Amino acid sequence: MRLALAQLNPLVGDLEGNGRRILAAAERARAGAADLLLTPELSLWGYPPRDLLLRPALIQRQEGVLETLAAACPGGLALLVGVAEPVAGRRQPGLHNALALVERGGWRIVCRKRLLPSYDVFDERRYFLPGDAPAVLELKAGGRPWRLGLTICEDLWVEENLRSRWPDAVDPIADLAPQRIDLLLNLSASPFGRGKGEVRQGLAARAAARLGVPVVYLNQVGGNDELVFDGASFVVDRTGRPLLRLACAAEDLAVWPAAPADAHAEDPAPAPAAPPDPWEQLLRVLVLGVRDYAAKCGFQRALLGLSGGIDSALVAVIAAAALGPDRVEVLRMPSPFSSAGSLDDAEGLARRLGLTTATLPIAPLMEAFAATLPPALGAPPAGVTEENLQSRIRGTLLMAVANQKGGLLLSTGNKSELAVGYCTLYGDMNGGLSVIGDLYKTTVFGLCEWLDGEASGPCRAALGLPPAGELIGAAIRTKPPSAELRPDQRDSDSLPDYGVLDPLLKASIEELRTPEQLVAGGADPALVARVAGLLRRAEFKRRQAAPVLKVSDRAFGSGWRMPIASA
Repeated sequence: MRLALAQLNPLVGDLEGNGRRILAAAERARAGAADLLLTPELSLWGYPPRDLLLRPALIQRQEGVLETLAAACPGGLALLVGVAEPVAGRRQPGLHNALALVERGGWRIVCRKRLLPSYDVFDERRYFLPGDAPAVLELKAGGRPWRLGLTICEDLWVEENLRSRWPDAVDPIADLAPQRIDLLLNLSASPFGRGKGEVRQGLAARAAARLGVPVVYLNQVGGNDELVFDGASFVVDRTGRPLLRLACAAEDLAVWPAAPADAHAEDPAPAPAAPPDPWEQLLRVLVLGVRDYAAKCGFQRALLGLSGGIDSALVAVIAAAALGPDRVEVLRMPSPFSSAGSLDDAEGLARRLGLTTATLPIAPLMEAFAATLPPALGAPPAGVTEENLQSRIRGTLLMAVANQKGGLLLSTGNKSELAVGYCTLYGDMNGGLSVIGDLYKTTVFGLCEWLDGEASGPCRAALGLPPAGELIGAAIRTKPPSAELRPDQRDSDSLPDYGVLDPLLKASIEELRTPEQLVAGGADPALVARVAGLLRRAEFKRRQAAPVLKVSDRAFGSGWRMPIASA
């Protein structure tokens, strides 16, 4: 049997458009003599469709699109398509997350997802009912019958260390063991997370060992709101050895010739190339997230403020790679506290990237605010009020240019700042997308170090960036972090060193460790209490932040549901 793996980038809710994408993949698959085309979870909808699933008109339209697919399906090729199957007589939740087998002239449901995630960014139990039986698809190909075990995304995540998610002890892999299948197929929409690729491959390898068959893992690719799906689909043999690997952070299609499980002990084909370096994966995913967010929201251009600091420098690089330097504009907005070095660094970076640059000094606006506010304040603005005014002046200028030119304003704050509230509402938090809001400051430094190293050259060239020489620049990478809102200001005046702060934040946010546990692990009690207080008090800011591209196990946004008013 020849299986075509179509790693597709759908537009959420575009049933007809996604149907056309599937048909285009089907034509390519048939040209490769494939017998069965695999598409990702909910491929007809794009994942996650969220409350679009509650619209009856869309559910009805889905049937028409499936009929169109069946009528246009190339002869001799079958398609597995991810759909939302309505359940008769049920209101919300009244659907199954399902797979339809589409062949020339007809279609039918062949699999229903059994494990419905409702943790982190997932909320499937809001829409779906779980399937209640293992799914086995019988097809004839290559002159013999095949029994294909079908699973959808979370159905593969059943290892012992993950069992706390599923107290009812459903194990779709175990239930397939008596079915004597030839292959296990897992069709997924699994968002990117750092280190997640290794986890997926480990799960597939253990499922292969449990069932004694190869495993095909097919993932969605593309950015949908704050989630970025990295693709990186693969096939492993019955021993867990990789046989095929698809692209990271790009659409891809490959045809894999499956052999009967009893034909040979080992596949003679060489193992595929190793996945990209983790830093390269991270960069490619962020670039994809910006590119797709802009394209799918209808933006042709992007805008950001370029301060000469490392955060805005990294966002500028990502934006240039995502959209092309000719479609990215940066504003330099110096105040009396801006250093000459920062202005020069910003100009040099813009020149290296080929970005359009404008300079808007904000001193006259600062003076206007200082002259206007005393009747209400009783004195000119001072302290944090004066600092925040500078940020809000810049935020207003950025929004004005974005409005006038129809561009997407990119927010440049990092996760460390969002966590402790070291950011200004209606100022530097302005924007339609927070590009690095899920990167701690230390991660920003690490990614920029990699970008300026020789190892990044091939990746930079592939992304349309200058392939040689420093990109961020040593001056930007090595300067002490500073908001430059008062004379000689440093981030360390207000915050612990990021090398100390970030591990505490990661332990609190992603590992859910309590202050008591952090102290027991050797952290300073006063520092732990201070960081916990900052994290809690900044919740109202995060609730109003731009969508944050998610790249960690727990990002601020739809997977972070903390109350604002709380003890």
